[in-house]
Amino acid sequence: MKIIMLGAPGAGKGTQAKMIAEKYGVPHVSTGDIFRSNIKGGTELGKLAKSYMDQGQLVPDDVTIQMLLDRISQDDCAKGYILDGFPRTIPQAESLTKALDDRREMIDYAIDVDVPDEAIVNRMSGRRACVGCGATYHIVYNAPKTENICDVCGEKLILRDDDKPETVQKRLSVYHEQTQPLIDYYNNEGILVSVDGTKDLKDVFADIVAMLEA
Repeated sequence: MKIIMLGAPGAGKGTQAKMIAEKYGVPHVSTGDIFRSNIKGGTELGKLAKSYMDQGQLVPDDVTIQMLLDRISQDDCAKGYILDGFPRTIPQAESLTKALDDRREMIDYAIDVDVPDEAIVNRMSGRRACVGCGATYHIVYNAPKTENICDVCGEKLILRDDDKPETVQKRLSVYHEQTQPLIDYYNNEGILVSVDGTKDLKDVFADIVAMLEA
C-alpha cells in the first residue's frame, strides 16, 4: 500500500496520513521528518540539503528525491508507506514516478482531502496556540474552558501569524498555483481518489478506509 496524500494547507491531510499509517502498520513519511533526520544524522544528503537551506535556498528536487528513495528503501517501508508533503509540483511528481518505475514500483493511490478555501480560512483562523506549553485549541471545535486561557498551564492563547486569514490566503494561492495541478496529474495516472474533507475527522477517515478496502 503506497499512498500519496494531497490537499491544501489546513485540509487535514497530515492527520489523516497518521491515522492511515497507524491502522495499516505502514510508516507516515513526511518530507520535513526526512530532512530533519538526515541533517541531524549528518548524512551526505543531509549536509548537502543543509548547505542549500543555510543560504536560504530551496533544496533541489533531485536531492529531496534521493532522500525520499533512501527512506522508502528501509525495512519498515516493505509493506508500503504514506507520503505526506511530497510531491508538491508536477516536476517532482514526474521525477518520483520515474524513480519508482526504475525500481519497478508504483503509487497505489493519491488521496485528495478536498476542502474549499473558505472552509480552510475559517478553520485555521479559529486555531489558538498556548504561548506557554504549545497546546492547541480551536474556538469552535476544541475551545478552552476559559476564553483565551490554556486548560493545561493557564497561559495566554494566541492566534499565530501562520493562521491569520491573510497568511492562509497567500498559502492557498501558492497551493493552487503549484500543487493543484497534481490533482489532474494523478487523475490522468488513474490513481486519484477524492474525499470530502469538510466532514468530521473520523468520518473522513472512515471514507478513506472504505475506499482502500473496497
